[in-house]
Amino acid sequence: MVELENILGKENVKYNEPMSKHTSFRVGGNADIFAIVDSEEKLIRAIEIAKKLSKLITIVGNGTNLLVKDGGIRGLVIKYIANDYSIMDTDELLDKGNFDKNEENNNKSKIVTVSSGMTNARFAKILLDNSLTGFEFLAAVPGTIGGALVMDAGAYGGEIKDIVLKTKYIDLDTNEIKVIENKEHKFEYRKSIFQILNCIILETTLKLQIGNKEQIEEKMQEYSKKRRESQPLDMPSAGSTFKRGEDFITAKLIDESGLKGYSIGGAEVSPKHAGFIVNKGSATAKDIIDLINYVKEKVYEKFGKEIQEEVRIIGED
Repeated sequence: MVELENILGKENVKYNEPMSKHTSFRVGGNADIFAIVDSEEKLIRAIEIAKKLSKLITIVGNGTNLLVKDGGIRGLVIKYIANDYSIMDTDELLDKGNFDKNEENNNKSKIVTVSSGMTNARFAKILLDNSLTGFEFLAAVPGTIGGALVMDAGAYGGEIKDIVLKTKYIDLDTNEIKVIENKEHKFEYRKSIFQILNCIILETTLKLQIGNKEQIEEKMQEYSKKRRESQPLDMPSAGSTFKRGEDFITAKLIDESGLKGYSIGGAEVSPKHAGFIVNKGSATAKDIIDLINYVKEKVYEKFGKEIQEEVRIIGED
């Protein structure tokens, strides 16, 4: 892959790279080729090379909602870290038909375009510096903008679908660059069209309100404090392991099934929050997957409720 090294820099292309280094669970087998890409232009060229060599392409962000199986990932794994952004007044884009024509409302808002590789935390800080509100709920959620779009990430009553205007992506089947509007994302709870498209998200455009900087910072600190107090942030995990039920609180059912603290190998149902499976330090991906399945089975036995994992599982056994 000399051509890839020439484009990305030799230091950004690694072979037989342990995915445990690139996921918050700290488990996972090796990626055949692991490449760090920091721009759209380089990304397009990396994809061209991979296709020319008939390499499978897998995209990862910060690895905070990802479980890689112990057999690793074949082909090329791309970690896209582009973090460009721009902030515009809404009246610059009114003719696009995306925005509220109410002038007073638009005077209180800005349009922000951000690369999918930027982390939520960094983006939240940029918005805070510019006194823009509407993203605080994701400020303390680990991961990238791209990952948030894929999962329709949300917390504390907010979801990214509420602020997205449009998203640009590369269709890997046709090599075309496409743009879709909010409704075309097919956002649902922890779902979006990107879970079924063979694509790479490049950037998204959001509409955010002009707010009070002190109030924005207060809200961010409040959410961060809640997260520290209620979640096992001192142990490797992928955040909330299971999705919320339509008519039940998943963590409550897991707790009432007596599963808090239950372990398989090095994987454990967190004693602090039953909705989290954590790595006690020696877990394998198989331990975690076996524990996920065990929890699902026991909750169904006791309550007749089917729960689903929120974490994305990829790779080979």
